[in-house]
Amino acid sequence: MNETATGIPRIGDTAPDFKANTTHGELSFSEWQAGKWVILFSHPADFTPVCSTELSEFARRSKEFGDLDTKLMGLSVDSIHSHMAWRENLRSIFDVEIGFPMVADVDMKVAKQFGMIHDNTSATATVRAVFVIDPKRTIRALVYYPMNVGRNIDEVKRLLLGLQTADKNACACPVDWKPGQDVIVPPPKSEKELAERDSHKEYNKRDFYLRTRKL
Repeated sequence: MNETATGIPRIGDTAPDFKANTTHGELSFSEWQAGKWVILFSHPADFTPVCSTELSEFARRSKEFGDLDTKLMGLSVDSIHSHMAWRENLRSIFDVEIGFPMVADVDMKVAKQFGMIHDNTSATATVRAVFVIDPKRTIRALVYYPMNVGRNIDEVKRLLLGLQTADKNACACPVDWKPGQDVIVPPPKSEKELAERDSHKEYNKRDFYLRTRKL
């Protein structure tokens, strides 16, 4: 796995480490992560309508992510003072506590490391990026949204659950998969593996390359 200094990090890259000022004080990302999964997400600007709904929903559902051994971290190029004021504003509007750190990336250093600045959209604001980072600091998924469409938190959680399920059970997750549904058995890589698959009566055979099973 390689450290990525510029451009958009790719799936399988090691997430860039950084030190930054946040609403929880100065943090070193790798130390703060402490062997947990992380959802790192950026928003274009504080005190904007779509971002306000997103940040509040992440906050409202933060325990769900915590129960999945996952930490949340937000980021934008606003100042720490703006973050703190917005935090209080959202508490009064949505009655939620923003319990996760928000990175004040005024110099855009972190945003540029993670490819969150898309010049064709804005040279001074981050797009809506979501990075799913595993406990080894490997980037496992990344999703980008435009500035005028909010994220689906259910899908962010489903993506995280799918990755964790695949890791734990050596399987894959089919289209629209949700916890409790059948998973896909990895396709055979040799004739021996193909023959062995027939001995697993619990597999649901669709074809020689496509079989599913319950967990």
